[in-house]
Amino acid sequence: MNFATFHFGYTPDAYKVDFDENDKRKQEEIRQISKMLANFKPTIICIENLPKYNAEINQAYQDFLDNPSELNTNYGESSMIGFEVGRLSNVKKLYGIDNHMGYNYRIGEQIDNAIDSITYNEYLKEPFKYDPELAELDRDFEKLSLQEKLKYYNHPKKLDFNININADNLMYAGTENGFEGADEAAKFYQRNMRIYSNLNRIPMTKEDRVFILMGAAHAAFLREFIQRSPKFEMVNTLDYLK
Repeated sequence: MNFATFHFGYTPDAYKVDFDENDKRKQEEIRQISKMLANFKPTIICIENLPKYNAEINQAYQDFLDNPSELNTNYGESSMIGFEVGRLSNVKKLYGIDNHMGYNYRIGEQIDNAIDSITYNEYLKEPFKYDPELAELDRDFEKLSLQEKLKYYNHPKKLDFNININADNLMYAGTENGFEGADEAAKFYQRNMRIYSNLNRIPMTKEDRVFILMGAAHAAFLREFIQRSPKFEMVNTLDYLK
């Protein structure tokens, strides 16, 4: 299961969702959502954390298992959902599969764009112009329950949008003889390819059931890789958010 989410705690991302991870009502919602996701019965859980910190986060996970009455908010959704799904599924350890690479997603606004500034700027200004369904969901986003927000984040059109807004739109940007936008987009593609490679480093058998918990942009790319893979069979995440 490839599960897309927004970040519950601090994030350096340009787009942030207003979310109080210490709100007890929100935490109860997270418990209920985690219970739904645990119906997938995962045997392996992957989170948006660097592999080099696996020992640290698994110590925190063990501490949570010893006292699960309070959700661990220190690692955002990785600990709030990841730890709880792991506890409910009796998973022994979690795997970080993230990889950090810097890229300038604003490059198109910082150069003399000679490729297609009209398409680039119009998409940034009105990204949902040609998709009324997404426009309506996005417009009402703050009114949605947490469950409905996460269903929106896992909507196939929303996942496609995350690839377009984070990478593909940059390919309309570049100087007269340059490929500045495409080169920056390639960095983001590369980062997500490395994340997928980290996923494939994890020892697993055909009987394993892998739950991947990542920010929506990464989940969007992983969806593309996984659905074409001869190794994995991807379930419909929305089937478990009911």
